[in-house]
Amino acid sequence: MLDSEIHDLSDDADYAASLQQGSASVMLCNDSTKESSSASELDGAEIVYSKENVAIHPTQFAISGRLKLIKQGSSLFMTWIPYKGHNADTGLSDKDRNLYTIRAVPFTEIRSIRRHTPALGWQYIIVVLSTGLAYPPLYFYSGGVKEFLATIKQHVLLVRSAEDANVFLVNDFQSTLQRTLSSLELPRAVPLARGPSNMSVDESTLNENEERNDSGVNNGSVSVPQFHRRPRHKVHDPARDLSIQVLEKFSLVTKFARETTSQLFRENQTNGFSTNERRTQIQTNLDPPKSSNVAGKISDENSAVPDSLEFDNLSLVWGKPRQPPLDSKEWITFLDSEGRVTDSEAMRKRIFYGGLDHELRNEVWGLLLGYYTYDSTYAEREFLKSVKKSEYENIKNQWQSISPAQAKRFTKFRERKGLIEKDVVRTDRSITFYEGDDNPNVNVLRDILLTYSFYNFDLGYCQGMSDLLSPILFVMDDESEAFWCFVALMERLGPNFNRDQNGMHSQLFALSKLVELLDSPLHNYFKQRDCLNYFFCFRWILIQFKREFEYEKTMLLWEVLWTHYPSEHLHLYVCVAVLKRYRSKIMGEEMDFDSLLKFINELSGHIDLDATLRDAEALSICAGEEGAARIPPGTPPSLPVDEGSFYIQQDDEVL
Repeated sequence: MLDSEIHDLSDDADYAASLQQGSASVMLCNDSTKESSSASELDGAEIVYSKENVAIHPTQFAISGRLKLIKQGSSLFMTWIPYKGHNADTGLSDKDRNLYTIRAVPFTEIRSIRRHTPALGWQYIIVVLSTGLAYPPLYFYSGGVKEFLATIKQHVLLVRSAEDANVFLVNDFQSTLQRTLSSLELPRAVPLARGPSNMSVDESTLNENEERNDSGVNNGSVSVPQFHRRPRHKVHDPARDLSIQVLEKFSLVTKFARETTSQLFRENQTNGFSTNERRTQIQTNLDPPKSSNVAGKISDENSAVPDSLEFDNLSLVWGKPRQPPLDSKEWITFLDSEGRVTDSEAMRKRIFYGGLDHELRNEVWGLLLGYYTYDSTYAEREFLKSVKKSEYENIKNQWQSISPAQAKRFTKFRERKGLIEKDVVRTDRSITFYEGDDNPNVNVLRDILLTYSFYNFDLGYCQGMSDLLSPILFVMDDESEAFWCFVALMERLGPNFNRDQNGMHSQLFALSKLVELLDSPLHNYFKQRDCLNYFFCFRWILIQFKREFEYEKTMLLWEVLWTHYPSEHLHLYVCVAVLKRYRSKIMGEEMDFDSLLKFINELSGHIDLDATLRDAEALSICAGEEGAARIPPGTPPSLPVDEGSFYIQQDDEVL
């Protein structure tokens, strides 16, 4: 540690003092700065903030370095480079030093910045990434957090969270979950890994700048190459799979990531539920014999053996066998002569146990999603279809009528349109419906998402929405019908994409409570391993297991979930079911957060859906009212308790 004193780190005091000194360690304003400015102009990059003596604490020793904000065009990047020759006492090798280095992470990859001002000690910040993980806390030995936030606000939209005044949300007009999961959109997460990157800072220049000057001010210039659009992949883009390199990179700072995300999660859990919970624990044959039945072999080195005997015992009592899909002949028995559903509960229960023939999905999905009411007739549904088609065209015309001159002055539209166009060409391209160059269905997917961003302008577009829309368009095969079914789905799942992630946090909180109720040994294990934030289940919940099953199985799972039988939150019991099935492997191999995250993502394509649904049904019935009481009201996919409150975006003063 460079200084053993306890500093008073009042933001306002630091800022006032730095202003009196006339430097503030932000802009370079001496002769060497002029040289840097010319170099920056040449390279298209400018250092807009530079702060010395910013440290991380991976061990009992501190690692000090220089924190910078770099501006290139309209993009802002953050770097933190450890000093050379100042970390010998920490036992940090050059290799480790490079791994701790934060190299030019764009603010499009950052979800939020949490500011901590202890009563005693150094002020520090925690930068939380859109993946849900975080960098190590950055301690400001010499103050300057307020300058840091003020500089960011000059270049990107930074707003204070309504939930916590010390959390500042980074919004590049795409909302926080725009790049939530590296497994959904890996190219935006690759800069964190040691592999190829969309953007990198010239390493020789960075290394040169790492040398600390006697004056404590950086004189160097930064060379930042321009972004290049990644080549379009026609069918399968392997970059969309979870990057092991990213996981390995994060494993070096996992302790910080776990502590940070756990702290963030705990702070979002403070509600009345914990005080009202009953102490009853539901135990279900927690230690069965090991099963030799391998449900699916992930790889030669990592085969997952589910704890199937335990679940067979549950399923024999509650989990009924799956049935064949509901076909057209049986479907008409649920309708009267005019097309009304005569017994919606029986219909939903039948779909829960067997799903639908694909030919029926076009007709039934609109009912399950609530676009059509169960008591509507054939004629009423056709009339609504024509009315809604006209309404859709009117909304679509709002963005289609924007001229190029208007678009130049409409930043949010340009940003959203650009993001949508990038995402749709990488969504389900291995499916025949979307494969090939110049596929018109891809254009329809884009048009629907752009129209939705105008229909729900507060929420706009977030990464992951294209995954939710894709099967709906595939089934409905009609632009207007797909749009309105998507709108109905987003009424329930929209909070998953909130900027403050209140929807995701409430579901992860509920999941932790259900695991505590239904599998206390596993819950205790996660507690010991600092995994109670359940971020390893983030992808499952965000896009409803879209990446975990093949396309047909995904559609089956979704229509089962939409029945809301036997629970409106069956997807959470599905999560519990999968975790319980692999509990012995998780605990037996003593998985920590990183290995658990890697394992969970490698389960993709290897989960037995029918068995999992039987297990989830059994768990839901087993939990009963106790389980329902542990899920906060309004938790998605429940409709909002206070409709309209989810998408309010505040532009209050940040500092």
